[in-house]
Amino acid sequence: MSKTIIITGGAGFIGSHVVRLFVTKYPDYKIINLDALTYAGNLENLRDIENAPNYIFEKADILDKDALERIFKLYQPDGVIHLAAESHVDRSIASPLDFVYTNVIGTVNLLNTAKHFWKDNFEGKRFYHVSTDEVYGALGDTGFFTEETKYDPHSPYSASKASSDHFVRAYHDTYGLPIVVSNCSNNYGPNHFPEKLIPLFINNIITKKSLPVYGDGLYTRDWLFVKDHAIAIDLVFHKGKNGDTYNIGGFNEWKNIDLVKLLCSQMDKKLGNAPGTSEQLITYIKDRPGHDRRYAIDASKINKELGWKPSVTFEEGLSQTIDWYLQNEEWLKHVTSGEYKRYYEEQYKGEEG
Repeated sequence: MSKTIIITGGAGFIGSHVVRLFVTKYPDYKIINLDALTYAGNLENLRDIENAPNYIFEKADILDKDALERIFKLYQPDGVIHLAAESHVDRSIASPLDFVYTNVIGTVNLLNTAKHFWKDNFEGKRFYHVSTDEVYGALGDTGFFTEETKYDPHSPYSASKASSDHFVRAYHDTYGLPIVVSNCSNNYGPNHFPEKLIPLFINNIITKKSLPVYGDGLYTRDWLFVKDHAIAIDLVFHKGKNGDTYNIGGFNEWKNIDLVKLLCSQMDKKLGNAPGTSEQLITYIKDRPGHDRRYAIDASKINKELGWKPSVTFEEGLSQTIDWYLQNEEWLKHVTSGEYKRYYEEQYKGEEG
């Protein structure tokens, strides 16, 4: 059955993989990529599918209610997959209000617009909100986050995402809006903006810059390959239960310092360096305020109900990720220099909408 789906943040890291999957897997769907093209939104991520007949790009900000209304009126979407968000913890510590505006108010704007346009008939409609495991706070040495774990956010970023999650569920409970929510662990893979750990360190090893590790390096994260996450999003969107939540994780815990050493080892092999070369770049730096010690997701619900599980080990996924960056150094140069921002101007001649 044909559908029209708006994917917000579709030019970003996770969003671009979701857009690509939906455009190629569902040629009878119309996929609207709604993105404001802030610093992490990059249309070069989608060059391979930008001319597909079922793909449309709309440059718009979810804070712009008039733009959202225009886009909903024009395309009459059946579904929204909401990925647009400010997501970098360090940026949230420096500028919390940016995260309140985009992640909270922007989400409520989307909810209001969807509710208004779908009010006469919710049948066949779905609002899918993509969130993070950071809303749950931190774990000790044992245990896992489940869908029933109480929220306990510790950074402005995770607090803003927790608030948006609550609003999405409130619109389901109050207005009957058909929603699903997923909370994912740390994503990694191709097209990741190089401010997050893995792409930053890949770029720093290439350019022989230091590898800044917070505190003692023993912070633990669960890592999810972005292509596996996109497949999970596809499953949750189409088969998830209305009003339900799904945790998506990689079954893949790594202490930061162990991850960095694995990354250094793989990079040295691929670059032809002597073993241990890249490890010499590791530098321990002052810890981040409110730094959560450990995250780990129990993803058994999505495995049992929807049949999803990761397709690669972390070592395999990391190797594929490094290969992509080494084969796409032009993309990396464009992103680190800011040249990627010109692509929209060239491709769309600066025209809005």
